Amino acid sequence: MILRDVRRNKIKTGLIITLFFVFITLLVYFLSLFLFDSVYIAALIGIIFASVSAFVSYYNSDKMILHINGAREATREEFLQLNVSLEALCISAGLPLPRLYVMDTPALNAFATGRNPEHAVVCVTTGLLNKLDKYELEGVLAHELSHIKNYDILVSTIAIVMVGFVSIISDIFSRSLIYGSSRDNDNKAGAVLMLIGLVFIILSPIFATLLKLAISRNREYLADASAVQIARNKEGLINALQKLETENEPIEVNKATESLFIVNPLKGKEKDSLWSTHPSTSNRIERLQKIQ
Repeated sequence: MILRDVRRNKIKTGLIITLFFVFITLLVYFLSLFLFDSVYIAALIGIIFASVSAFVSYYNSDKMILHINGAREATREEFLQLNVSLEALCISAGLPLPRLYVMDTPALNAFATGRNPEHAVVCVTTGLLNKLDKYELEGVLAHELSHIKNYDILVSTIAIVMVGFVSIISDIFSRSLIYGSSRDNDNKAGAVLMLIGLVFIILSPIFATLLKLAISRNREYLADASAVQIARNKEGLINALQKLETENEPIEVNKATESLFIVNPLKGKEKDSLWSTHPSTSNRIERLQKIQ
C-alpha cells in the first residue's frame, strides 16, 4: 500500500510542479500584458519569470527556509545523540544522511526540506530534544525522513516559494493598477484580457494556498505510516504526537513555511478543515494505531 502511494506521490509531484510553472507563467503574463500592452512581450516575460522562479526554488529554497526560520547547524559535538539517532534511521531507511539543523525554541516541532534525498535537511527544535525520549524522537525523525524518501520535500518547498512569488506578484499588480488606472485603452479585446487577468490575479493567492494546504494534509498521513516502517516502532511516534498535542506551544515562524512542520507551529490543537495545514492529531494517531 505504502509503495503504491509513494509511486503516486512522485507522479503527483511532477504534475504539481508543472502546474505551478504554468500558473506562474500565466500570472506574470497577465500582469505584463497590463503593463506593456503587448502579447508577445507579456508571454516572454511570463516564461522567463517562471523559469527563474522554478530555478531559484529548486536550488535555493532550502537555504531560504532555514534562514527565515533562524535555524543553525546541529553539530555532532553539541548534539551527539541526535546525530547518532539520525544516522541509524538513515541506514534503516536506505537514505543518504541529510544535513541536520536545530531551532532554539522551547516549542516542540520539526521539519524537513530540500530538493531530493541527496540534498535534504532535517531540522528539529531544542524543545523537542528536551521533552521527547529516545523512541519518541526517533519517531519524529523517521517521519521527517519519510518526507524525504517520498519526495514530499521537493513539492512542498517549491510550493511554499512559489506561493510567496504569487503574493509578491499580486501586490505588484495592485500597485500597477492604481498607478495605471488613468491610461485609456480602446481595444475591447485587450480590455477583456485585462479583466480576466485582474480576476485571475485576485484569486490566484487563494488557489495557490488551497493547493499548498491539500498537499500538506494528504502527505502527513503517508509520512506517518512510512515512519513506522523506518523506526519499526509506532508507539514512539504516537507518544510523540500526543506530547506535541498536549505539551506544545505556538512558535513564531514565517507563515509561508507552516505546512512544512510536523504539526502546525502557529496554532494549538489542529482541527480538520479546508484551511488547516495538517490533519488533526487525533486522526493521525487513530490511523497509526490501526497499523499492524
